[in-house]
Amino acid sequence: MDRRHFLRLGAAVPTLSLLGGASLMGTSASAAADDYRAVVCLFLTGGNDGLNSLVPTSGAYSDYAAARPALALPKDSLTALSGSTAGHSFGLNPALAPLAPLYNGGRLAWILNTGPLVQPATARQVLDHSVAVPSFLLSHSDQVMWQQGWLGDNDGSGWAGRSLELLPSSLRNALSAVTMNTDRTLVLGRNSPVSFLSAWDSRYWGAADLAQPQTAATQGLNRMAQWQFANQYEAEYARTFGRSISESTLFTQAALNAPAPKADFDDNDLGRMLRKLATLLPVFKKNGYKRQVFLVQWGGLDTHSGQRGSAATSQDAQLAIVARALAAFDTANQASGVDQGVATIMMSDFGRTLRQASGGGSDHAWGNHWFVMGGPVAGAQAYGTMPTLTLGGPDDGDANGDGRMVPTTSTDQVGATLMKWLGVPAGQLTTAFPNLVNFPTPTLNFLHA
Repeated sequence: MDRRHFLRLGAAVPTLSLLGGASLMGTSASAAADDYRAVVCLFLTGGNDGLNSLVPTSGAYSDYAAARPALALPKDSLTALSGSTAGHSFGLNPALAPLAPLYNGGRLAWILNTGPLVQPATARQVLDHSVAVPSFLLSHSDQVMWQQGWLGDNDGSGWAGRSLELLPSSLRNALSAVTMNTDRTLVLGRNSPVSFLSAWDSRYWGAADLAQPQTAATQGLNRMAQWQFANQYEAEYARTFGRSISESTLFTQAALNAPAPKADFDDNDLGRMLRKLATLLPVFKKNGYKRQVFLVQWGGLDTHSGQRGSAATSQDAQLAIVARALAAFDTANQASGVDQGVATIMMSDFGRTLRQASGGGSDHAWGNHWFVMGGPVAGAQAYGTMPTLTLGGPDDGDANGDGRMVPTTSTDQVGATLMKWLGVPAGQLTTAFPNLVNFPTPTLNFLHA
């Protein structure tokens, strides 16, 4: 973490009493419990291959198979999705089969050929260099930040963090911007901190047990959390340390008040993270929290080689983990009664080339297919435009014809849709998404009103 981000994280410490006094209560729990909304972003790191996640089973399948002779999924192996949408019928990578019932039941939708854009662009314009495009395309670190709303070295905040700061005061609460990883661009605001939620137990700090505020070790930790210093660096460190203790106390209280989720989560990193969220969301809702965004980053999907098969690093194996974890998360949310207020979006660094790579994989590209899941989703359909799956075709923005599809839906349009649903006034969306002024249709309709 660089010094600027360290100072920013410590600059807006919530006014919470510390051990023994921190409270889960929002402004008015009884009144607010019916107005709880949360966005969960599952960010698959490495660049998930959307072309092998969602596959057309209509006439376009022959183009897909021809472009990827050794990488294409056999048509008879795909898990069929009901109906037709966006001019095609579709099937899922068989590893994603647990998500098919959610799609067919109207709880999951796909968003086609999505990615960061400065303004609407065609492949021809990109090849002619006649349109502005995001900087550092195909770079993992840069595109992760672009997808999550980075605005350059002078503003490292993300679109969800900026949006949370635009909510009316009646919709704000502590623990609104939460990451479960060290990465946090998406939820980093310009003037507010980011909370860290561990998939593991956060109640123990050495000998101190945050669930036992009366013990000597915990009281000592509480006193440390209130230290004050004249030196600016030491003061910022102390405030950040104090906020960490306060927030860990809140998360500990939530966990102690939460029943186990009613779903079968696998015992792996992603399963544990989503299990923790499924455990805590009902407590946040019950206690009057109103708006939250959670960032969950997971995976190693930079599949230049070995993309197919059962190896742990293959896309197929990793998508199976994703599908089981998300299916359990949705089951748990329905059982606990929070599902109508939770929308989960799957994103990734970028898509991958239509042309297969020499090592049995695919290379970095641009446009990608994402999905959104949950009770608020107008599902059982795909939104946006399916690209033409031909090398050097009308949607291929690569000078060598490798099948790097130019997005037809902007990340900003997807994010703005989610943040408008969360409660950001329509007239303020361009504050969080500056490039949105370039798009005639600023939001999409994949969420129920």
